[in-house]
Amino acid sequence: MNSIDAHIISLIIFLPLLASFVVALLPSLRVAKIVAFAASLATFIASLHLWFHFDPTSVDLQFVEQLPWMPELGVSYLVGVDGLNLLLILLSTFLTPLLLLSIWEFSGEGHKSLMALLLVLECGMIGALVAFDVVLFYIFWEVMLIPMYFIIGIWGGKNRIYATTKFVIYTVSGSLLMLVAAIALYFYHGEQAGFYSTSLLDLYKLAAAGGIPGEEYLFLAFLLAFAIKVPLWPFHTWLPHAHTEAPTVGSVILAGVLLKMGTYGLLRFAIPLFPQAVLLYAPSILALAVVGIVYGALTAWVQEDAKKMVAYSSVSHLGFVVLGSLAIVGNQLSAEALTGAVYQMINHGLSTGALFFLVGMIYERRHSRMFSDFGGLAEVMPYFALMLIIATLSSIGLPGTGGFVGEFLILLGVFQAQPLVAILATSGVILGALYMLTFCRKILFGPITHVANRQLVDLSRREYLYITPLIVLTVFMGVFPELFLSKIRSSVGHLASNFQHYHLKIAGVHPAASDAEPPVDESAVIQP
Repeated sequence: MNSIDAHIISLIIFLPLLASFVVALLPSLRVAKIVAFAASLATFIASLHLWFHFDPTSVDLQFVEQLPWMPELGVSYLVGVDGLNLLLILLSTFLTPLLLLSIWEFSGEGHKSLMALLLVLECGMIGALVAFDVVLFYIFWEVMLIPMYFIIGIWGGKNRIYATTKFVIYTVSGSLLMLVAAIALYFYHGEQAGFYSTSLLDLYKLAAAGGIPGEEYLFLAFLLAFAIKVPLWPFHTWLPHAHTEAPTVGSVILAGVLLKMGTYGLLRFAIPLFPQAVLLYAPSILALAVVGIVYGALTAWVQEDAKKMVAYSSVSHLGFVVLGSLAIVGNQLSAEALTGAVYQMINHGLSTGALFFLVGMIYERRHSRMFSDFGGLAEVMPYFALMLIIATLSSIGLPGTGGFVGEFLILLGVFQAQPLVAILATSGVILGALYMLTFCRKILFGPITHVANRQLVDLSRREYLYITPLIVLTVFMGVFPELFLSKIRSSVGHLASNFQHYHLKIAGVHPAASDAEPPVDESAVIQP
């Protein structure tokens, strides 16, 4: 491993954090803007090193950094990249400079503080995605809460305090239960292995060796934390309030990355650590996901607030990601559905992030998000209309967009596992088309009934700059999906084969007599 590979992850994590302190201390707002944007752009460019040097054929952890942190407790700074987190890291670094560009002309108080908080949030998101130590993950998981609390609570709408308080209470409640479960894992590992460790790679070995006593309860603790973050129905009630009251940048980053932390947590922690409990509870979780898909779609359909409609659409769309994560055929996770789940996380971040940006643009012009105040905007804002239509079509999964690829793979895998579940989930696709096309119709088409709408100007140069990359990438993912899928498949296949290997072992079937591949000892990749 060369010197760049050995430290590239730490650079990507901590460059935004360092820049946040510089931005907060700079006396000049103009210089602070330049520093914040330059730092976020540099972080994105650094993250491209991961993309270009990532080996898609390997199931090993790559770009690994491991340093003793609290060696007497078995806690280390252990970070790495594989196919499950690579695209999410790039999504985080890609969105942050666009967010900073979107508030470049922000005229409210505390502009420097808002930029600094967005940079701290980027540090927390990337840190949580690359952490392979449970303590390190938990710290970054909690770090993400702090900037979001202030972003919603200070720059949000009139009910911002209620929304941000509910968001924090929900998330912290789940996080504390996850912490208790992590402590239980820590002590059990010490009893079984003879040494204490919070390394996720060591805990994987513990799970593969024959299961963990009481894993059903530990799984439920982790599941609750991640289900709240997704959010999975019925733990979703904080989301519409948070989205509606958050400023545009808060809604974009919440939908773009933060919600994915829940589904990512399922893939990284809950499924590989507790395979027996996953098999036990998967039918119930799939049922909740289907309810969330249909409920979110129906609720979105009746909204009169454009931002709230997009918020409820996230409940529906992320239900598909949960379905894909837990589609089990026999005793094996569906590799197709898992691949679709990871792909759909990225597409949802792009398309829904674009939708929140676009709703924010018309709110800035009209100070309203109610459908009754719009209509006919395609006549006066044609480029805006084009962007909104493409983002909408990706959201409903039209062929040629990334949304189609993700949902097709998910439904394909789910149909192999549970045909009835797939059929019920497909109703969410139909309803999604209904409410999202209604969304477009009410804003863009029909007569212009408000005189103020005739005076609206189309997108500014700055708005072109930060919305166009999202729209282009959404289409690019639909036209050239293999470019992205190739980065995912090996890690997804490894997760699925390890899951099957465990259940064959429990059933007393020798792995050599099956098609299951034995799990790779990932700890080997962290040896110097």
